[in-house]
Amino acid sequence: MARTTPADFFRQVRREASKVTWPTPKEAGITSVMVFIMVTIMAVFFLGVDFLLGAGIEWLLGTGA
Repeated sequence: MARTTPADFFRQVRREASKVTWPTPKEAGITSVMVFIMVTIMAVFFLGVDFLLGAGIEWLLGTGA
């Protein structure tokens, strides 16, 4: 593997960073809202799964109140 000098490394970093395309504020906002919605949906889903599994285990073990 070839050695890279620190100057070459930083030149390569700048070259790669110039290729990055940043999202517009509108795209970032829409993406943030979509992430929030998906997190909420998944939280409700796993809450339901946890409740059903807990109820099933209590029923199987007969420890329900």
